[in-house]
Amino acid sequence: MSELHELPALTLRDALVRGDVSAREVTDHFLRRIDVLNPDLGSFITITHDHALRAADHADRLHSSGVALGPLHGVPLAHKDLTDVAGVRTTLGTAALDHAVAEKDAPLASILRRSGAISLGKTQVPEFGLSCYSENSIAPPARNPLDRRLSPAGSSGGSAAAVAARMIPFAPGTDGGGSIRIPAAATGLVGLKPNRGRVPSGSGQADLGQLVVAGPLAHSAADAGLLLDALVQEPNYRPTSAASRYPGSFLEAALRAEGRFRIGVSTASPFSGAMDISLDSAATDALHSGIQVLQRAGHDVVDTDLTYDRRYHDAFQLVWTAGLATAPIPDERESRLTDITRVLRRRAMGRTAAELAGAVDVLRQFEQDTIQQYSRYDMILTPAVAMTPRPIGWYSDADGDTDYVRQCRYSPYTSMVNVCGLPAVTVPTLRLPDGLSMGVQLIGRPGEEAQLLAVTAQIEALG
Repeated sequence: MSELHELPALTLRDALVRGDVSAREVTDHFLRRIDVLNPDLGSFITITHDHALRAADHADRLHSSGVALGPLHGVPLAHKDLTDVAGVRTTLGTAALDHAVAEKDAPLASILRRSGAISLGKTQVPEFGLSCYSENSIAPPARNPLDRRLSPAGSSGGSAAAVAARMIPFAPGTDGGGSIRIPAAATGLVGLKPNRGRVPSGSGQADLGQLVVAGPLAHSAADAGLLLDALVQEPNYRPTSAASRYPGSFLEAALRAEGRFRIGVSTASPFSGAMDISLDSAATDALHSGIQVLQRAGHDVVDTDLTYDRRYHDAFQLVWTAGLATAPIPDERESRLTDITRVLRRRAMGRTAAELAGAVDVLRQFEQDTIQQYSRYDMILTPAVAMTPRPIGWYSDADGDTDYVRQCRYSPYTSMVNVCGLPAVTVPTLRLPDGLSMGVQLIGRPGEEAQLLAVTAQIEALG
């Protein structure tokens, strides 16, 4: 019989609902696994043993009472340490602010608590979730379970490492420039960024560029669909949302795995106008592997001639970092910021309102132009990342500007999707001889997460 941590999240959820295993047993099992593995992997900043066990006992009482159970009844997960969870400290990955204990759940934590999921703790993030790696000044870096010398990327890197190491079955991440998809690619997971406004919690008008949305990190399309179904189960008042044409649940779409699509392939990046963007051999091989499996699945995979506005690089950095200008950091604590945060914060504070408005206009036009080009296809296929996972410390061993350029060169295909508000998924397509995983990104039409999950399931079946 499989160990509890080896079960897919869907199988585990069904066993909990049937009463084959109790929430207390499941929670205790995963907490013990975290206690063993986390010292070497740095996935968790805070492990909430007592909170989790109390929640598990409550879940078992609900099960015994015969009331209707939530869609994630008793299933463990964890939150990035950017998300407030009642009774647990929030660090934001920074040494520049005091770490207060949250008085109430953030909306994202609240909806998952109501779904019946049990949070086991808070996972490692870069400072303020700013970077595509998960290292900061307050805790050991998150490490990649596929090779502990390497980064699991970020900013959802602690969560991705925890899922990849099976310390939790799946996890919610947040994605403002690739922060779900990049760590999923680095650790061999499925990482889905939903459409702008699809998940009411943690999306919409929450940031200046409307870039951030919450979504699942999982081992499979089905598990990602299960978590996404829970994430969308609350009133949605976002005017920017795009409704899916699929009539069923996201889980059903993944399980049915139906559809044949016209898929355009592109290695063009909007960062190419500002820096050298090139693919290493592993990224190229992963893309070719993805093309081959999609063709075997019956899709029409064609080349594209996509082009991007050369002003994108400067405009994206300005809008992406604008919030740093108003972060409540006391002057005497600014020296505690990481180098990249300090560099980007000072630059943000020096921007004028006219410059900021101009950058927003550039990105607004970029969104329109890019979606118009993409509309010739059902999906766009790109590499997930341009390189194999980077060593711990690779980004931050130089100045802040070099750090930023290295991030763009590692992940040049993700932030443009946030600017456009489109759904996208990264999927493993290649296992290297040393055990590392590489993959591809599929970008969908507005509101078509169900199609992305269906194609992801097809890749899993044929890969």
